[in-house]
Amino acid sequence: MTLRIISGGRRGFEAEGLLVVGAAEIHTMAGGLRRGPAQGDTAVLDAASAGGPGSPDAPVVATWQSRIVAVGSRRAVERAIAGEGLPLERFAPLDADGGTVTPGLVDPHTHLLFGGSREGELLLRQRGAGYLEILASGGGILSTVAATRAADEEALAAHGRAWLGEMLAHGTTTIEAKSGYGLDLASELRLLEVAHQLGREGPIDVLPTYLGAHAVPAEFRVRPDGTEAYVRNVLEEQLPGVAAQGRARFCDVFCEEGVFTAGQSRRILEAAAAYGMAPRLHADELAPSGGAELAAEIHAASADHLGNPSEEGIAALADAARSDHPVVATLLPATTWFLMADHVAPARKLIEAGVPVALGTDFNPGTSPTPSMPLVLTLACLTLKMTPSETLTAATVNAAHALGLGDQAGSLEPGRQADLVIWRVPNAAQIPYWPGADLVRTVVKRGRIVVDAS
Repeated sequence: MTLRIISGGRRGFEAEGLLVVGAAEIHTMAGGLRRGPAQGDTAVLDAASAGGPGSPDAPVVATWQSRIVAVGSRRAVERAIAGEGLPLERFAPLDADGGTVTPGLVDPHTHLLFGGSREGELLLRQRGAGYLEILASGGGILSTVAATRAADEEALAAHGRAWLGEMLAHGTTTIEAKSGYGLDLASELRLLEVAHQLGREGPIDVLPTYLGAHAVPAEFRVRPDGTEAYVRNVLEEQLPGVAAQGRARFCDVFCEEGVFTAGQSRRILEAAAAYGMAPRLHADELAPSGGAELAAEIHAASADHLGNPSEEGIAALADAARSDHPVVATLLPATTWFLMADHVAPARKLIEAGVPVALGTDFNPGTSPTPSMPLVLTLACLTLKMTPSETLTAATVNAAHALGLGDQAGSLEPGRQADLVIWRVPNAAQIPYWPGADLVRTVVKRGRIVVDAS
């Protein structure tokens, strides 16, 4: 197999439109945010029921420039194209060759930019060291902070481009990218600026999140009031600077026992909201910390990790799901897997409670060094007991809603961004079924072919 990643992906393609034909299945994800029993509804169009992929009634997708024009049977789509006054001859055919078509995958939780690596921690964990124990000894996040502070913008950008290429090759077309490995104003601004510029380069859309409250840096840890002093630094120095820069779309806090309390997290997130940054939350990863309850209370876009939420936290998220401000539960099964944890996020409880569930990689150098969303889908099936269709929903439409992009990405509907993946398997259930396999045939981003493995 030859893989070709086309740099940028927004120029150099002759046709203004694409007509994706020959698919065995098209999973449109039409209809908005999924929760409860609907979590597994992928709104699939099946070619077999229409006479096969070559039938005139087989499902196709039409894109024009950067947007989707129509999805449905070929006859209906061609009528829709004509109804829009668009010339059919300007739609280049793109043959799915009996494969499966889905929206481009959305990764709503990454730590894209950092310096160094932490492979030595794997051995420490095998010997019994815990996450917070490694952090308290100056390792973990703090070792990455030291390496990241020493990295200049050019080095960070080169690192980011390399890993974005990996993500794109695995079918991801949109990501969220957190700062949080600087922990001082200058370094945090550098991370946010690089993330923003990488998004402008494309082809992957990159949404920057400010995560200054990721850990207490070494220079504050030596103080008796270190955590509270650092919270004041975030409130009084970092947040105003980040707001003035204008790159961060969200603000996140690591709300966890031994890191930042729910009360401290609330102060930071409410201050960030006043600056126009929507709240998100690392919540209850290691122990119940009130994070899920806080996420529901402040209408966070998402509550992430949720490895150990309380029953009250799950109930709070369920109540939010029934309101006008649903909080998406973004689960990160690659993290608990890589940490060799003896607990996992209660995905089944959340789904049964009606909480919308998304999935992310948590790509980072210490606890989840994977750029592969398909691997995350596999782990969600194996460790969280989610069904394949539930995981696909979680990696597309629900993940888009977790980033506030539900009306732009994550589904194949007229007017949405033309972001889609053609997989070299005849049905979507085989995407998590083949762990580690290179299943991506073609990636289209904003109507341009950006990966071609055909």
